[in-house]
Parts: sequence; structure tokens; C-alpha cells
Amino acid sequence: MSQAQLASASTPTDLAAVPPAGRLLGRLRQGPLTPRVAALVIALWVAFTGNLSLWNSLRQLAGVGEMGHRPLLLGLSILLAVFCATATLLTCFAGRRIFKPAMAVLLVLAGVVQHFMLAYGIVIDPGMVANALQTNFTEARDLFGFDLLAQCLLVAGPPMVWLWRLRLSPQRGWAAVWRNLAITVTLLAATIGVTLSIYRELAPLLRNHLELRFAANPVAPLASTISAVTKPLRKHRNGPLVVMTAGAALGPSYAAAGTASHPPLFLLVVGETARADHFGLNGYARDTTPGLAQRDVVSFTQVRSCGTNTLHSVPCMFSPLGKAGWEGRKADTENLLDVIQAAGLAVLWVDNQAGCKSVCDRVPNASTGTAFAPAADAARALCADGECLDRVMLAGLDERIAALPAERRARGVVLVMHMMGSHGPAYWRRSAPDTKRFQPECATQALAQCDQASLINVYDNSIAETDRFLSAAIDWLQARHDRFAPAMLYLSDHGESLGEYGMFLHGVPYAFAPEVQKHVPMVLWIDPAFASRGGTDRACLNAHRDVALSHDNLYPSVLGLMDVTTPTYKPALDAFASCRARATAFIKGGPAPKA
Repeated sequence: MSQAQLASASTPTDLAAVPPAGRLLGRLRQGPLTPRVAALVIALWVAFTGNLSLWNSLRQLAGVGEMGHRPLLLGLSILLAVFCATATLLTCFAGRRIFKPAMAVLLVLAGVVQHFMLAYGIVIDPGMVANALQTNFTEARDLFGFDLLAQCLLVAGPPMVWLWRLRLSPQRGWAAVWRNLAITVTLLAATIGVTLSIYRELAPLLRNHLELRFAANPVAPLASTISAVTKPLRKHRNGPLVVMTAGAALGPSYAAAGTASHPPLFLLVVGETARADHFGLNGYARDTTPGLAQRDVVSFTQVRSCGTNTLHSVPCMFSPLGKAGWEGRKADTENLLDVIQAAGLAVLWVDNQAGCKSVCDRVPNASTGTAFAPAADAARALCADGECLDRVMLAGLDERIAALPAERRARGVVLVMHMMGSHGPAYWRRSAPDTKRFQPECATQALAQCDQASLINVYDNSIAETDRFLSAAIDWLQARHDRFAPAMLYLSDHGESLGEYGMFLHGVPYAFAPEVQKHVPMVLWIDPAFASRGGTDRACLNAHRDVALSHDNLYPSVLGLMDVTTPTYKPALDAFASCRARATAFIKGGPAPKA
């Protein structure tokens, strides 16, 4: 039957002449339909086309026998549960006036989420959402491409065209509200019922593969977004900042030094997305760190991060609470930089990333994204398209230090540099042309389209650029030994997945994140003048380079190196305590957080 015939048969006098199947097809194509029925149609579409990542994961699990004795039945049951859950969500917007705009938003959201799930093998949990909300424009730009548009067109295109042509039935008064509420509650009950009916098979599957809990699109990502946005309210973190600076003071080395030695100049470099197993210093087959290898550094090989994304790891590593305490805190606290500043030293944070995640809120700070005249020439050479190579942070640094209070500078300076490092997926932007020793490179943000060799090449080039920056930083510090006693500590915030287990980037929930997202490099360089202030034995440091450490060790270890005394100092977690003359006994660093 033609479309014109269907349209004419829609009149009351001719409707009976149309076969039931034809009438149903006509109603679905042109309406009128109630928003409730339209929501069910869209939910069915999204359950199939918007959850390709979930179905692919279940197919792989069935192939290795993890779907039980009846994998097809379990898979169909999960499909039904996903459909019911999606329909429950969509019918919440079944009001006639808001239905079409709400469906458009949710469909585009489903397309965007599916793109990132398929392209990078990630899940959209609350931590991933919170990290995304902190992303700046230049970082976000690297994530957009034609693949994202293609997924949005696949998931959202056909139903949005259908919605645009669809006539919705009028709904009147409270009766429509009650009917919408009734079908939403019914669908919610169906979701719970289907889930409970397969719980025996589903529970072990979810226990062994926690990522599946966040796989139902768009219900799970939307729930994660709500959780991330409301988390500060639920944790009651709007109260006063908890003071940690009480009792902070400079230790005996400052009084003993007097005018006989120079004040310390300590550079703490916060790395980005660096993997310990891709550092040549740690035994990697490729020489990705030739500069550091020539500069008498100590590389600690067994360091684990606090989290798997910047938003989590950076505040956690500077916290006096450690991983467990920071994650369970009821209020925000002062951090390492607050304590050092309260003790009387000058502090400066220089950022080449998307901000300091509140760590530098109460100390002097600067960003490479802000014009600074002494660094203008370096910016022209090292910056492009709104982002800069990390070496730009060294430009104009003397002028930045000179602007700090003179009385604090006279006691000592602590600099913190927050790197862009190896931030993906645009790894090719993270190294200069003359640093790209490993070829060919993967020069697209669609990482799954690159072969493994080119992906490793482009990532290793970013590590080589990190080596180049850290080497230049050490040289910069050494050039100022006539005024300061310098030292540098580098520690990455988290690692990165490069296609292992089908995963890319980072941000997988810590409980089931792969080791490569948690095993991070840590490198220490100490000038003889700095070592003599605290009696630090560099040979001893080398002997303990394989001790198990974590981000929990950063806070007490820096306080120990800088000889800052405070009640919050925990000597048991000071990774360098045994190698200082003023330490009474060696106490190994705290254990890495359990996966």
C-alpha cells in the first residue's frame, strides 16, 4: 500500500479497510502516537544500536564460556533489562511539549557515549564524568573527530528524523500525567523483575567484570553524571576547609645552615599520563629517557598512583590523608603546598594543564595559557593551537620566582610544574618534530584505527619529550647552584592504556583498572649542595629504588626532603628517611594501594 493510500485510510471512514499490520505501520511512520508509545519505540532502537559496546563485550565473554550454560538466554534477558531500563528513563519525559527535545538530547548523549566506549574501551563511571567536567577546551578538542559524528548519526540520526515527522497525540490534564507515571512505574518494576530473574547468572558476571555495571547506555552514563554532580553535596564538603598547617615550621637544617649554604630550590614536577614501563630508566627496551640517564638521577620502579585520572590523583597525592583517607573524607583539607607555605618557604605552581584541581588555590600560581612577557619568545616557538610543549614552563621562570616574597625566597623555594606530558588521545601533539625518533606515528585521535606499532611509537615520542623537558629542568636548576641548593622530584599522576585488553586512555575505575593505568614513574635528582643540607646519601637512594611506593608517600617524603616539621608528617611513609643523616632508621614506603 502506498504512503498516500495509508494517509487517506487514516480517516475514520476508511480505517477499517486497512489491514491491522498496515494500520500499525502507518501509525508508527506518521502517527499519531502518544509520547509513551514513541518512547518505547526509541528505547528499543537505543537498546540495540546504542549499546554495541555492551553486546560486543557479552559476545566476547560468551566465547570464553563466562556467560554460563545458556549464554543466548542470558544475553536476551540482559537485552530485555536494558530495554526496560531505557524505556523507564525515556517515559519520564513523556510530556507532549518536552518529549521531542528531551529525546533529541538523550539520543545524542547515547551516540557520544557509545563513541567513547567503542573508540577507547572505557566506561562512563562517576569518576570519568567528574574528570570530563574538569577538561579544558584544548583537551576536549583532541577527543572530537569524524568518528564521533558517525556514531551520533548512527544512534541519533534515524530516530530524530522519525521524531521530526511524527505527529503526537494530544494529552490532556492529570489523566495523562497519571498514565505516564503508571507506565514508568510498570517499566521500572519490569526492569527490576527481569534483573532479579537472572540474578544467579548475572551476579558472578558483574562481580568478575565490574565494568559491565556502567555499560547500559544511556542509563548508566546519566546515572554516573548525576552521581558526579551531586557527590559534593552528598559528602557534605561545603563546610570549612580543615586546617592542616598548625604547627608547621622549618627544621634544624635551616638554622644550622645559616649563611654558610644556599637556600633550597626544590622542583616538584607532576607528570601526566606517563607509564613506568615505558621509561628507559626502568628497563624499557627503547631508550626513551637518554637525557635523564646522563644526569645521575634515581628512578623508583615500583610506584602506584592514587587514582587513574587527574581529577582524582592530583588532589589525592598532595593530601596528608593518603588514598584511603582522601577518598573517605567528609571535608576538604589543606595540602602539602599549604603546609610548606605556612612553614615560611616560597611556593609557586606553574600549570601547563587544565588547572591544579584546587591544589594551588591558596598559593601563588601561573598558567602557560596566560600571556607572560618574559616567556613570549618561548611561547611562539613551543605553543600552537592553544597548547604548549612543557618546556615553555621554564621560560621566564626567574622572573616568576623574583615576584615571590623576598623573605620567603631567602629561606627557600618550592616550585611545582604540572605537565601536559603524554595526555591523549592526540599524542602526536605532545612532542616536537625533532623529538620524534620513533616512526611512523599514529597521528589521529581515533586510536583503534592505528596499528599497535604506530601507537606505541607516538606514545614513546611523548615520553621522549618528557625526558627532554625534565633534562632541561635539571640543567636549569644546576645553572642556579650559585644561589640555591637545587633538587627535582618527578612523579606522574597516573598511567595509560595503549590498546591492552581493548582499552585506551585512562580513567577506568581503580578497582578493575589495568596495572598500566596505575604503575607510574618517579624520578629524583639531587644536587650535592641539596644533599649536604640534609645529609642525603644518593648511593642509599639507588639501593632502595625498587621499594614499593605509592602516591601516599609524596606528602611525607617532600616534607622530609625539605626538612619541614609538622604534626601531620608520617615518618613511616617517608620514602627517603633511611637515606638522610638526620633519620634514625630506614622505614620503607607505604604499600601500593590494593587493586
